[in-house]
Amino acid sequence: MEPGDIVLLVVLALVVLMVGTTIAKAIRIVPQATTVLVERLGRYSRTLEPGLHFLVPFVDRPRAVVDMREQVVSFPPQPVITSDNLVVSIDSVIYFQPTDPKAAVYEIYNYIQGIEQLTVTTLRNVIGSLDLEQTLTSRDQINGQLRGVLDDATGRWGIRVNRVELKAIDPPASVQDSMEKQMRAERDRRAAILNAEGVKQSQILTAEGDKQSAILRAEGQAQAAVLKAQGESKAILQVFDAIHRGDADPKLLAYQYLQMLPQIANGTASKMWIVPTELTQALGSISGALGGDPETIAAPSAARYRERDTGISDNPFDGTELEDPNEALERARQEAAGASAEADADARKVSGAGGLGSSATPPGPGPSGYGTPPENA
Repeated sequence: MEPGDIVLLVVLALVVLMVGTTIAKAIRIVPQATTVLVERLGRYSRTLEPGLHFLVPFVDRPRAVVDMREQVVSFPPQPVITSDNLVVSIDSVIYFQPTDPKAAVYEIYNYIQGIEQLTVTTLRNVIGSLDLEQTLTSRDQINGQLRGVLDDATGRWGIRVNRVELKAIDPPASVQDSMEKQMRAERDRRAAILNAEGVKQSQILTAEGDKQSAILRAEGQAQAAVLKAQGESKAILQVFDAIHRGDADPKLLAYQYLQMLPQIANGTASKMWIVPTELTQALGSISGALGGDPETIAAPSAARYRERDTGISDNPFDGTELEDPNEALERARQEAAGASAEADADARKVSGAGGLGSSATPPGPGPSGYGTPPENA
């Protein structure tokens, strides 16, 4: 191959390479959610939207590619001084989105660095007006103030700040220790209060239960006593009525007396037992106490006939009616309530008299257990 042919081939290769490079520079494909700023001869020409575009070779040049999606930037912890002269470390996160690619490129050199510095200065201004307690409890307020300041400042940069979040607010270690002790003391206090409330409720419920049980027990005992007394009274009435209607003579009464003598003698309360010398006089006394004189007991036939014929009875217990148990129980309750009211009134009088500044010493228990009267009584 001649040297001239070789030179020609090299020139043709260079031409083909230049044409390919020119065509590649003339065709520009922009991805979705991305914009490309184009400068013509060093001056802003236009903004390329997503899609296929053709540029003038060696005249149009892409300046910058701007991502239009929302971006998240986390800044390192920044030391901030509160109004009560405590240094806290705050981590912040910024959510922003470019809205004007031209302003984001030509209005500021590096908008991310500008947002970071603006966030730090604004954060120090906001935290400087709050104390530690407000700083720890006012995150929403701080986020709102930061977002408002950043949105106003970055608006001319073509940036919209969507959200500002504080990831962590770390006070000094000594302050954290004091806060933990305070929190522990507060929880211990609440636990003690809750425990005391529980004990109080338990004692109240126990007292109420004892009161109700005592009331019911007293009512049962009162009703039982009333019913027992009514039963005994009815039995006594029936016995006396049977004795008077049965026309008991002195011999029968003497026999009953002899039947009861062993039981009377065996009683534990019997300290002394005297046997009457004249049994006839004792039987006469008993018959006289039960039915009057012996003549009346010996001859009750006329009275029985008169009762049968005329309907009039000589028995003093006829016409006696037993009291209703419920009425008797209610009457017993009323009497008990009246006695309790009188006792309370006496206690109030005594306490009122004692509260008038009397210097007298209350009487102590005497030998009988009911108190020793004063010397001047």
